[in-house]
Amino acid sequence: MARNKHPEETVQLILDVAFRLFMEKGYEHTSIQDIIDNLGGLSKGAIYHHFKSKEDILVAVTDRMTEESNRMLAAIRDRSDLNGREKLKTIFKESICRPVQNDIFTVAPDFHNNPKLLFSLLHDTIENVAPNYILPIIRQGISDGSIETEYPGELSELILLAANVWMNPMIFDSSEEESRRKFIVFGQMLQGFGLDIVDGEMLERLQELTAIYQKSK
Repeated sequence: MARNKHPEETVQLILDVAFRLFMEKGYEHTSIQDIIDNLGGLSKGAIYHHFKSKEDILVAVTDRMTEESNRMLAAIRDRSDLNGREKLKTIFKESICRPVQNDIFTVAPDFHNNPKLLFSLLHDTIENVAPNYILPIIRQGISDGSIETEYPGELSELILLAANVWMNPMIFDSSEEESRRKFIVFGQMLQGFGLDIVDGEMLERLQELTAIYQKSK
């Protein structure tokens, strides 16, 4: 059998098709066969040559969607016109308001049935996002006087775990009211660190995303 001369194009096609089907049918209701049927003649072997499972495809789809997020985090981290506190507020606002979040909350995998995927999320939060994006900002805030903490590393992890996991309705199946209450407590926690960085606009956006998730279940 001839070797595929364009493996990257094949991978992108698989991800494009999977993303569209996840959006239209939901992750749980999309099978590997559904993806194969929409690949224009590619075989099941073509999929399994690049991905071991449907879960691996979802991870790749999500990674591709979050590339933009990482670029945004890096751009804000490296700005010279904001202090540490202002950078954290900018990150929260831009992260939650990004249009791609609508896609993520529409795809909405069932994390209860995907412990491997949930662990991947937790691992990436602690091993990548916290040390590479949030920690440098907190350290800057300590230097410029806008953030006060003796434990910058732990604070960076706590903020991300609370924001990305505890407040994530896709993990705990939160209703709009439950999301609202968690957001208020999250804001109060941040204020305890002197970080008044969340506002009503962010709360409305979180409730909007929660509604998108609940509708797509």
